[in-house]
Amino acid sequence: MHQLPDNSIHLMVTSPPYNVGKEYDENLSLKEYRSLLHDVLKETHRVLVSGGRACINVANLGRKPYLPLHTYIIEEMHAIGFLMRGEIIWDKSASAGTSTAWGSWRSASNPILRDVHEYILIFSKENFQREKSKKKDTISKDEFLEYTKSIWRFPAESAKKVHHPAPFPSELPSRLIKLYTFQGDIVLDPFVGSGSTCLAAIRAGRDFVGYDRSKEYVSTARRRISSFLKK
Repeated sequence: MHQLPDNSIHLMVTSPPYNVGKEYDENLSLKEYRSLLHDVLKETHRVLVSGGRACINVANLGRKPYLPLHTYIIEEMHAIGFLMRGEIIWDKSASAGTSTAWGSWRSASNPILRDVHEYILIFSKENFQREKSKKKDTISKDEFLEYTKSIWRFPAESAKKVHHPAPFPSELPSRLIKLYTFQGDIVLDPFVGSGSTCLAAIRAGRDFVGYDRSKEYVSTARRRISSFLKK
């Protein structure tokens, strides 16, 4: 992110690749994967303003063994120097495509838990509070009361609809942007994918910066943004 100066971004919202053999992953070892995340998150720390927030959406993986990716990310964030603010449980059970991997059906032999939730981990840089701004808040009373709860309920996004194997719904970045930024702030997504964070930023009157190593997904994000702006 060498194009970005120090202390220039107000919020980072992202969902890193999960490294499980999907077409956008590279099947890195756990050590290599954590190293990749560390490098990206360290750069995020550099570009955030003091008090700026970093929000990371992550799902745990595997069954043999279970991989608690959210705990590894928390460890990396602490090592870099971030302050943890809390975690949100995203209950996506309303989605039609939730897992059906029961393991041993109706038997104590090997029942497998079906994950219908993901985590949204919240951190700050250096301070818990940002400096007071003359810029406008855009969150309503009802939204504030709902978004400050530690459990959020809304469905997942269709991969086919947005042409990405693991998109997160625009509702997720939209809530975080309204809760943690002022109008006119800059939002970063270092794993931008299909561009959901960018679209949410535009809708909320914020600016955005997005990165992705896949030219295909950068093209998808640009196409979605262009289509929205033409409406």
